[in-house]
Amino acid sequence: MDFIPYLSALAAVAGLVLALYFFGVVKQASPGSERMVELMNAIQEGSRAFLRREYRAIAIFVVILAVAIAVALPNGVLSAVAYVAGAAFSALAGFIGMTVATMANARTAEAAKSGAQVALPLAFRGGAVMGFSVAGLSLLGVAIAYIVFVDVLTLDNPIQVVTTYSLGASSIALFARIGGGIYTKAADVGADLVGKVEAGIPEDDPRNPATIADNVGDNVGDVAGMGADLFESYAGSLIAPIALAGFAFTGPFQAAALLYPLAIATFGMFAAIIGAFTVKTGPDASGRDLSAALHRGTNVAAGLTVLLALALGYWLFQPITDRWWGFPVAVIAGLLAGLAIGKLCEYYTSDHYQPVKDIAAASETGSATTILSGIATGKISVTGSVLLVVVAIAAAYGATEFALPDLANSGIYGVAISGIGMLATLGVVVATDAYGPIADNAGGIAEMAHLDPKVREVTDELDALGNTTAAVAKGFAIGSAVLTALALFVSFQESIRASGGEINLSIADVDVFIGLFLGAMLPFLFAALTMNAVGRAANQMISEVRRQFREIPGLREGKEGVVPEYAKCVDISTGAALKEMVLPGSLAVIVPLVVGFISVDALGGLLAGVLVTGFAIAIYMANAGGAWDNAKKSIEGGLYGGKGSDAHKAAVVGDTVGDPFKDTSGPSMNILIKLMSIVSLVLAPWFIA
Repeated sequence: MDFIPYLSALAAVAGLVLALYFFGVVKQASPGSERMVELMNAIQEGSRAFLRREYRAIAIFVVILAVAIAVALPNGVLSAVAYVAGAAFSALAGFIGMTVATMANARTAEAAKSGAQVALPLAFRGGAVMGFSVAGLSLLGVAIAYIVFVDVLTLDNPIQVVTTYSLGASSIALFARIGGGIYTKAADVGADLVGKVEAGIPEDDPRNPATIADNVGDNVGDVAGMGADLFESYAGSLIAPIALAGFAFTGPFQAAALLYPLAIATFGMFAAIIGAFTVKTGPDASGRDLSAALHRGTNVAAGLTVLLALALGYWLFQPITDRWWGFPVAVIAGLLAGLAIGKLCEYYTSDHYQPVKDIAAASETGSATTILSGIATGKISVTGSVLLVVVAIAAAYGATEFALPDLANSGIYGVAISGIGMLATLGVVVATDAYGPIADNAGGIAEMAHLDPKVREVTDELDALGNTTAAVAKGFAIGSAVLTALALFVSFQESIRASGGEINLSIADVDVFIGLFLGAMLPFLFAALTMNAVGRAANQMISEVRRQFREIPGLREGKEGVVPEYAKCVDISTGAALKEMVLPGSLAVIVPLVVGFISVDALGGLLAGVLVTGFAIAIYMANAGGAWDNAKKSIEGGLYGGKGSDAHKAAVVGDTVGDPFKDTSGPSMNILIKLMSIVSLVLAPWFIA
């Protein structure tokens, strides 16, 4: 069994090699005309410039927290090293994904000239570079941390050190998601409201000054930010059961419980690699064929993971209990719940199904009914997602409790490993998510380079599918956040006790009750802060776009030789994102820190409250936003009068409301849940001391 961490590192390297291979495939494709290359380079330079400034700003926070960890915790210097490593790997994954996405956009637009069956595999491979970079670097970091701190060094509490790797990943993820989300949605809202609604010009028209900023935003928010988000989701899902095993168990079961998560992730990586090669389409592929091609990769990887979970469960747990199958059942429960949540998200956000059709129909009677319909759709979608997660928790808990009924916390361990099942095939899941922004950018380049309208029709079809696959990936991330956070919550309790403290989580205790209400409040406050940040940045963008249309002669009319001042809009989004991400991002660390020093009982209540309301809000916002976006796209495809109609204008308003829902506030919620949990776990000895 001791070789498993080393095999994990090998699997991670295999994932990174596949990412390198796909990078070569994308790079070899033609980027198109000189104008397309010029646009691609402008988007790439804007994305790199923002990421450099964002990472410099985040680095200050990372250094401060690393110093605090080094001073305050046992094995503090090693913990600080693990923390910085988690942050660095997360940042690197985001940078790699953004780099290849900005290469793949023009190449996908060029490929779209030959049809969707050529463009889709290329865009997917661009996304796969991101997917396997995220999964590979995350698994590699956890494996190395385990090998160094558990196997090589003889530390008093090595698992406490390993958990700080996840804290580093979460720190980068939250700021990257918020900052990137504010950037992209400020540009998107400004471009849409002034360009489409007021000026009546098409989306991504080169006359619109916010167009380049909008396309840059797709990469820094929906690629780099999303990559950092899923990087920490994967790391957290691995470390949560490892931490629980380290704090709560002893003896032979502890050894198996520590290694089973790494074993699942290892073979899940190989399954994802196989799944990635199954994504392809035939000639004359329809929208449903394209969707089936993307889902095929995820489904193949999931099927292989089920078989591997059973084999690994038998190998590791059969010597301990005759009911060894309880542990792979827990993993399979998480995997099936993830797939089911993904299908549910697809139902509520795809234009092939009734909810999006109803929102599009509501646009005929104006913006108010569009917004009402989208809000209702998002809130209804929470019901099914909650029920699926509850069933997964009950199944995972019951299976492992039945396997080892006399072992305390065996059921919670089952819940923890179900989170790994949900994200075991992360490489291919992220690939289908990152594919979306590439397709979106390809459409923008097609419009700005004045390619044949048929090219834009192909990229729009790919982009609409991308909205759905993004919602599916968000469902995986949010669902895993609940399962991971529950395991981290129990690990936090055990860490408090291991540090010589006591914790009471009875709701009848006034400290716990107060903490519960504070926790329930925080996701609402967090959502409000991030949405207001988008609103303020969008106001600046709208004013700037209006000014340029007003003051630059011939711009609105498209006079030859008249070019907008793109750089000013890029600068507005950059400055606003960096300024506005500080307060909501800091809340996730400062609040548990302050409450933990006052009362660990209150902190326990706080974490419970954040977990419940944060999950519900995240699902609601992600699905409502995706539904609004695809309702708009279905009208742009010709329904209810098509582009320029009153229904289209109403749908654009709904989409601009949904933009911060699905790409800023909603996806940041699952990071908030886990970051607060991991901060509490890592700093538990400090609270007691």
